[in-house]
Amino acid sequence: VTAIIAGFIISLLGGSKVQIGGPTGAFIVIVYGVIQQYGETGLIIATIMAGVILLLLGVFKLGVVIKFIPYPIIVGFTSGIAVTIFTTQIADIFGLSFGGEKVPGDFVGKWLLYFRHFDSINWWNTAVAMLSIAIIALTPRFLKKIPGSLVAIVLVTVIVYLIKTFTGIDSIDTIGDRFSIKSELPDAEIPAINWEA
Repeated sequence: VTAIIAGFIISLLGGSKVQIGGPTGAFIVIVYGVIQQYGETGLIIATIMAGVILLLLGVFKLGVVIKFIPYPIIVGFTSGIAVTIFTTQIADIFGLSFGGEKVPGDFVGKWLLYFRHFDSINWWNTAVAMLSIAIIALTPRFLKKIPGSLVAIVLVTVIVYLIKTFTGIDSIDTIGDRFSIKSELPDAEIPAINWEA
């Protein structure tokens, strides 16, 4: 819901008719780090601080200073985010089960945990992941105007549904197996903020 609201506000208040706004992978990694270290209150405070900084940059016309950030820093940041996102997806791609052991937040700790539990690999999850990757990679060769990720979501969802329904194989993990989404919107309330965080 937050991503939808943020995208709507960005589109409404943005400076261009063709501007696209919404959450990014880099934002998710930063948010995860803030929540893990400072909790939800820390995230709220960090968001307020970022908003104030952006407002001040806009008021004082300091947006042009972004061009002074060296290219290697931008490439390094982007590459680091890519490696971090890749690392967080390994457990799901291979369907690893950790027996209740908590996944550490740091890069090396995650990989050590993955290697310790690699014998718990779920071959059905791995097959679904590899099929999805293949569809995403091959779709542009045959369908230029339809994104490969959309084709993969639709096809693999149908395939997994058919397998689970007609073969009795229930070891393929889906989002519905792991999480649940409330059918109603949360109450709009201002959270209590502890500025000491």
